[in-house]
Amino acid sequence: MTGFLHGLRSEGLIAIVRGTDAAASVRTSLALLDEGYRFLEISLTTPDALDVIAEVAREAPAGTHIGGGTMLTVDDVTRVRDVGGTFTVTPAVAASVAESARIGMPVVAGAMTPTEVVAAMVAGATAVKLFPASVGGPPYLKAVRDPLPHVPFVAVGGVDVDMVARYFEVGAIGVGLGSPLIGDAAAGGDLGALRARAKRFREAVAPWLAGAAAR
Repeated sequence: MTGFLHGLRSEGLIAIVRGTDAAASVRTSLALLDEGYRFLEISLTTPDALDVIAEVAREAPAGTHIGGGTMLTVDDVTRVRDVGGTFTVTPAVAASVAESARIGMPVVAGAMTPTEVVAAMVAGATAVKLFPASVGGPPYLKAVRDPLPHVPFVAVGGVDVDMVARYFEVGAIGVGLGSPLIGDAAAGGDLGALRARAKRFREAVAPWLAGAAAR
């Protein structure tokens, strides 16, 4: 768990692939890996998601974390682990949180309110996914984090390239990037445009990560 958090703090970005086409989702994931992304979440709502996770995990370079997203049940955790997934992401404090913790898989657990945040940590969350972050934006994350400074927060939901630095400024250890990064690529759209967006997001986070490393 410590290694996962250290890596996430160093990288700062989780790419969230929620596709409508399995082959396009694989191509999207491999393009992101090629662009240097090392944390990829593949949502179980993607068609043939387990096959997508398995294929991407086989192709991923060493040190890459390929996880399952939209994880709700104990069975979801087992299935993702069995095809090579190495972490889980949930939209809420579901049964998948405690099960992931029980078997030693890092889990980024979805929560919105302070009560949910505390419940997620008690259940064994490695980090908390503030979701949907767009509801309150960086000021809300700051307000929640002020009384809970020990909680590692990842902001997810509507985080565009202009918002990235603001979330880090109020204490996020990372951000999750869905449609603002993926666009239509996981539905068969333009991979060149995806790569351009991927570069912009990495450029946006780079100064903050460099500054944090120096502090």
